[in-house]
Amino acid sequence: MIIIGIDPGTATTGYGIIRAKNLKRKTRNNFKCLDYGVIKTSSTLAPAERLKIINNKLGKLITKHQPKVLAVENVFFFKNLKTAMPVSQAKGVILLTAAKKGIPVCEFSPLQIKMVVTGSGKAEKIQVQKKIKSLFRLKAIPKPDDAADALAIALTYVFTRKA
Repeated sequence: MIIIGIDPGTATTGYGIIRAKNLKRKTRNNFKCLDYGVIKTSSTLAPAERLKIINNKLGKLITKHQPKVLAVENVFFFKNLKTAMPVSQAKGVILLTAAKKGIPVCEFSPLQIKMVVTGSGKAEKIQVQKKIKSLFRLKAIPKPDDAADALAIALTYVFTRKA
């Protein structure tokens, strides 16, 4: 099963694509990183144009990798109100893109993701990144941070689903 994890954002949307052989087995040999990166948009563009870019590029990733599910971070609160609305808009476009492609969506809180990946809901970002590097046997921590977060989101789906 192929899973795409998404860390929503307007300027940078992280994505991570993984393959899980069997959702019943929770071993390291059961999953593999296929691709990761970010969808970037310029702050000089109009908000609608930025959302259109996210939609188009995510649509192309879905067409290329054919994931069976999209896992996305569900953010419940923001420290900065200025970023809350654009991130919510980006998430809306992500949900719409998945719906148009007929892909089910599963949402996870940052606490759930940290707990599943590191064993601690209070883990620091670097701890999550190091664990992702180790679990996927990558040569380096995925950069930028949004890509590592997206892989963690996809992996959370693998570890929380029964099959």
